[in-house]
Amino acid sequence: MSTYKSNNLAARMGRWSANHWKSATFGWLAFVLVAFALGGMAGTKSIDSNEPGPGESGQMERILDEGFKQPASESIFIQSGSLTVEDAAFTGVIEDVVGRIGTLDEVQNVQSPLDPANADQIAASGRAALIDFEIRGDADDAADKVGPIVDRVAEIQQTHPEFFIGEFGDASAEDAIVTAYGDDLGKAGTLSLPITLIILVIAFGSLIAAGIPLLLALTAVFGTFGLVAVTSHVVPMANEAPALVLLIGLAVGVDYSMFYLKRAREERAAGRSVHAAVEAAAATSGRSVLVSGLTVMTAMAGMFLTGDKIFASLAIATITVVAMAVAGSLTVLPALLCRLGDKADRLRVPFIGRRRGTAQGRFWARIVDRVMRRPVLWAALSAGLLIALAIPAAQLRLQTGGPDSFPQSLPAMQTYNHMQKAFPGTALPANVVVEASDVNSSEVQAAIQAFRERAVATGQAHEPITVDVNKDGTVANITVPIDGSGTDSVSEASLAALRDVVPETLGALPGTEAGVTGLTAAWIDSKNEIKSQLPGVFAFVLLFAFVLMLFAFRSLVIAAKAIVLNLLSVAAAYGVLVLVFQHGFGKGLFGFASTAGIDPVIPLLLFVILFGLSMDYHVFILSRIREAVIRGMGTDEAVAYGIRSTAGVVTSAAIVMVFVFAVFATLSMMFFKQFGVGLAVAVLLDATIVRAVLLPASMKLLGDWNWYLPSWLEWLPHFDPEEGEPAPETPPTPVSA
Repeated sequence: MSTYKSNNLAARMGRWSANHWKSATFGWLAFVLVAFALGGMAGTKSIDSNEPGPGESGQMERILDEGFKQPASESIFIQSGSLTVEDAAFTGVIEDVVGRIGTLDEVQNVQSPLDPANADQIAASGRAALIDFEIRGDADDAADKVGPIVDRVAEIQQTHPEFFIGEFGDASAEDAIVTAYGDDLGKAGTLSLPITLIILVIAFGSLIAAGIPLLLALTAVFGTFGLVAVTSHVVPMANEAPALVLLIGLAVGVDYSMFYLKRAREERAAGRSVHAAVEAAAATSGRSVLVSGLTVMTAMAGMFLTGDKIFASLAIATITVVAMAVAGSLTVLPALLCRLGDKADRLRVPFIGRRRGTAQGRFWARIVDRVMRRPVLWAALSAGLLIALAIPAAQLRLQTGGPDSFPQSLPAMQTYNHMQKAFPGTALPANVVVEASDVNSSEVQAAIQAFRERAVATGQAHEPITVDVNKDGTVANITVPIDGSGTDSVSEASLAALRDVVPETLGALPGTEAGVTGLTAAWIDSKNEIKSQLPGVFAFVLLFAFVLMLFAFRSLVIAAKAIVLNLLSVAAAYGVLVLVFQHGFGKGLFGFASTAGIDPVIPLLLFVILFGLSMDYHVFILSRIREAVIRGMGTDEAVAYGIRSTAGVVTSAAIVMVFVFAVFATLSMMFFKQFGVGLAVAVLLDATIVRAVLLPASMKLLGDWNWYLPSWLEWLPHFDPEEGEPAPETPPTPVSA
């Protein structure tokens, strides 16, 4: 049996690893441990939620920051079902809260509603009141200091169970959301790991063989946690980053290891020695892993083009974990396989494994045979199904998640809901900022009064409208309660009304700068900024994916078709997102109520990740087909052989991905639900409809045109394994994954 003589990068890495198993294995473990330890010591620096964003709102925030340097403000909401503030019992509760909160070191400037100057802190019904206060120190550090205050409020609630007592503000909301993200990450890990292990055991039929991909994926994830923590001091991380590292790390880490391990087992079954089988896997599947990994990382690098700090942090996190997964698969895996040899198949689980893999091969062989006999029919049916699923994507509506999209079990969200009913718009008001040489001048004050009257006249802004002026008299902050929950269509209409009024009143003054900021304004400006960047990011990803596929397979048709097939998968995923999260199909199953729209981050993030991950199966299958063609097989025969021989591992890898992604659809945060559903649907469609039906049907129809490369591109380098070797009489017999 001949050996592989390829000198591609993956083959050289695998050869070195197999010959230096101790250095490869223990060097990898040492690197992961050091990275994780350094990350633990450095800690992870998160994105400052108070940092000004893009657009008008960002500019106004910068003016506020420079003019005021105000500490963070919070509110404690007190409500009774029957008593009013004038009742002695209600008054006693207010005094108790004011006294007990005021003793905390983190609290300053407590404003009691019992003070006649703070009458606007009592609801119109008289059955609810607000106690306003500030968190001492820099507003940027408020979320780190709010914990003792939240605990004290919870203690007071227990003391007065007949009242509703809760806290809400930027700091307490941020603290609650960060905690929810952490809880979701823990739940994702708790559910994903055993599910992944069970699927791998079923796929390989051996506990040792199943454990290898999972352990490599976990080391990649933990190493990435450490590296990302260190880099976060240069580029702070988004709250979503750790969960994405776990999700992407498990998915690609397990996939890459499965591709490699499956090929090694197949070559071993074909009669090669352990070392020769590993070398063959390195030259073939290792090369596929390298091409796929580079494509995934290139796609994710498109997020840098947005210029957005959240996307930049997610790009760093996902690129790092994919790079770690690729490195582990190309270096550690060959070492382990050579060291273990046939012992990797020990601890077999009875009745599963080989038999299941054979059944998978027969099932997909029947599907492929039918597709290849009637390619026009199957191409039309599969493409029609994907297009039908994609049609709702035309209705995709970007909508930043508001309070109703966060877990309603959070105390901060419960307090927000009560506040919104008793004090509409007070919890998440708009801020109109005025900068002038003297905002106390009669002209500016007259303009502010005109603005107040015009704003209230719109019917979408309400009293009490308050005005704060900085000590230099150069900046005025006008707080305006508005209709809506902060990010819904009602809030957007309220903001639009204010932005119509401002230029006609405050903005009409010479030498004055005025604009609107606040939660609604910041989220809308951020959404618009993301939308403006989408075409450039899409073009970048499509162009570089095309170039990588062109270099990998030396075919214009293969490269172009890969782009089209992946776009169909992504479009279908978008369509399903619209059906679920805008039209509400299955919302009871996924446990959410809001159908306002899709988080603006989701479409771009899904596109770059799905486009990268879709290449996993595409590259793996096409590499096998290309390998068979180079050995002398006809295109039709090579297509049938390539899909049949990869069916088991592709099916198993897809099942792992779908289940891991589906776990995220069960988490509490709407962002994770949308992300998990989109990824799970896309991977499921990609591994079945696209790769097993549309791909072979299209290749059958195109025939030898699949490998078309114009003469002016003949300079492209050859990266094929075994280039120029004679074709064997029969290809190696496929075995189970």
